[in-house]
Amino acid sequence: MALPDGRRGSQRPARWRVDTVRLERFETVADYLARVGSFLSDREAEHNLVLATCSHLKAAPELFAGRPDLIAAIGGFRVVATAIRTPPLNIVLSEVDDPAALAAFVEAFATNNPAGLTGPAEHAATFSELWSARTGRGHRLSKTERLFGLTWVERPATVRGVLRAAVRSDRELLAAWLRAYESETLGREVAPIAAATIDRWLAGRGRTMYLWDDGGPVSMCGVGGATPHGIRVGPVYTPRELRNHGYAGACVAAASQAQLDGGRSYCFLFTDLANPAANHLFEAIGYEEIRDIAMYAFDRE
Repeated sequence: MALPDGRRGSQRPARWRVDTVRLERFETVADYLARVGSFLSDREAEHNLVLATCSHLKAAPELFAGRPDLIAAIGGFRVVATAIRTPPLNIVLSEVDDPAALAAFVEAFATNNPAGLTGPAEHAATFSELWSARTGRGHRLSKTERLFGLTWVERPATVRGVLRAAVRSDRELLAAWLRAYESETLGREVAPIAAATIDRWLAGRGRTMYLWDDGGPVSMCGVGGATPHGIRVGPVYTPRELRNHGYAGACVAAASQAQLDGGRSYCFLFTDLANPAANHLFEAIGYEEIRDIAMYAFDRE
């Protein structure tokens, strides 16, 4: 998924050096992307979280609690890695072309007390070990996911129902299903979903929630987190009593096809490695494995 990006920076970034890698911190998303855009776009699928975060920062900065950390690691004259953090969320780490960048990022975040890190599995593991050695604070692996990508849709067997976008009358249903999805994903009860979160889904501002309707909603599939040429699919949820009817696969397939029909070159999604059934479901409609992603939680001060 190699994509050219000819943008250039307009503002001189702050700089410092750790070991053999020079770090540059940026004040604006525009300047950050001007510096790292080609690096990210050369592996757009792998960098979909970083690119989507940048899209969200530009479109709705009020959604974030504080000033973002936008950092590039430079080896010689080229970008070898990047890290981005939007408090209070995890650091999101890119692919890493020079291992020295990991120690440099640890130094950059050592006094920031981040909640954790999300990134390519092997790089996230190394960063977390370095983090604990540098700060004296523990870390634990909280989740491992697999990133999948799709450029064409293999239509599933005929499933009753149709795809439609969620509307205002679905508001209470979305609140209940999103809460159930988070509770199931986290393995514990969670607080009710904020009304503002539901409203953002319904407004279609950078995201759309689709429902598979078979005489009434039976499954949901969100789409958001746009990258220059793609978009991320998720969350995907079907209530337990409605499972094993093919609704989730039909919903994801139709929602993915809608994105391709709308001009996207590909779709991305993440699955929990602890849920092999979901992996098989998505592979059956054309999603292919790209790489594993790990999430670590850090002990706080």
